[in-house]
Amino acid sequence: MQHTFYKYQGTGNDFVMIDNRQQTFDKNNTKHIAFLCDRRFGIGADGLILLENHPEYDFKMVYYNADGNESSMCGNGGRCLVAFAKQLGVITNKAAFEAIDGLHHASIDGDIVKLQMLDVDTVETYKNHVFLNTGSPHHVQFENDIEKFDIKSKGANIRYGAPYYNAGSNVNFVKKASNTTFRVRTYERGVENETLSCGTGVTAVAIAMHHLGETDKNQVTLNVEGGKLEVCFDVENGIYKNVWLIGPATLVFKGSI
Repeated sequence: MQHTFYKYQGTGNDFVMIDNRQQTFDKNNTKHIAFLCDRRFGIGADGLILLENHPEYDFKMVYYNADGNESSMCGNGGRCLVAFAKQLGVITNKAAFEAIDGLHHASIDGDIVKLQMLDVDTVETYKNHVFLNTGSPHHVQFENDIEKFDIKSKGANIRYGAPYYNAGSNVNFVKKASNTTFRVRTYERGVENETLSCGTGVTAVAIAMHHLGETDKNQVTLNVEGGKLEVCFDVENGIYKNVWLIGPATLVFKGSI
């Protein structure tokens, strides 16, 4: 079967986008999805996203990791899907859509997409790391030698080790640059490697840094391998609300396979 696809990227986190409003895509064929994401034999991407109809909202997001399995929320993928929805004429400059973790609101202005993320009411603090869920599970820890750090091997050790094991966690390594700016590199489960950017990851880092007292600001800049993202939030009684992930999302190319 031939697919028309669109390739999008958000700060280097790249995705294959398919318009599945007619329900023609086989969502159960994990090997086929993994093939489409393969960088040598397929299109190449960190994940594949289907845009589908929704009875109440503008559209539905169905997200698959590069390994072909449906996964938890992807922040940059959600932002790219908003840009894709605008390109298709599904929305104009605002969106409400359903993802695996629930309802999301978003707005788009040029190539900048603002995506509202889940509220976060629990931040688990341990001796050497913080753990929280921002739609996907995230381990956050400091690493001063972040430029030379072996993200793939060290990240894999944490992702597969206790207490995460096979279910796994995404792993974020952080270096503080200033009160409002942090450097982040992320190992993503499902991709099983470092990605150039992770939206739920930088959201987790921003909240973790505020929770630890590393910043007293409610808007934080995250410098990732693929560019720059912003996260802003409100805090009420220890609950992080009105959380927004902000950054570019752009079309790379369109094709058929």
